[in-house]
Amino acid sequence: MKKFLLPFQWKLAGIVLAIAGTISALFYSLFDFKYKMPVFALYSSFLETKTFATFRTNVADEITLILLLAGLSLMVFSKEKFEKEGMDALRFKAFMMALIINNLFLLFSILFIFGTGFIAMLVLNIFSFLILYIVFFYWNVRKLKG
Repeated sequence: MKKFLLPFQWKLAGIVLAIAGTISALFYSLFDFKYKMPVFALYSSFLETKTFATFRTNVADEITLILLLAGLSLMVFSKEKFEKEGMDALRFKAFMMALIINNLFLLFSILFIFGTGFIAMLVLNIFSFLILYIVFFYWNVRKLKG
């Protein structure tokens, strides 16, 4: 497993990106932050349907999502500063716990949340697995240290 992980320094970069994404999400949510620029879309269906088109739109939400996804992914896929024996088992355990909880979260959302609230749950689901994995992994590491 260790040969597939990035060096520890990437975890630090991930933390910085995740913090920047969280701050961006707060600005976007609380202050209705907008950053408009031209974009190219393969497909867009908002007020009208467009394919292979360039238009000007607010990209603050896309920037926020990219920062969070990149930051959390770097945190998940980077080695620890001091890799110890058994870390692969802790990673697998955290992966399974995150997968189960995330699927229960999705099932709950499908059954009980509708409309735009469901779309918000799907957006949250982009990150929920990564966040749950990070929480469970470090919880297991902490339990191991005892």
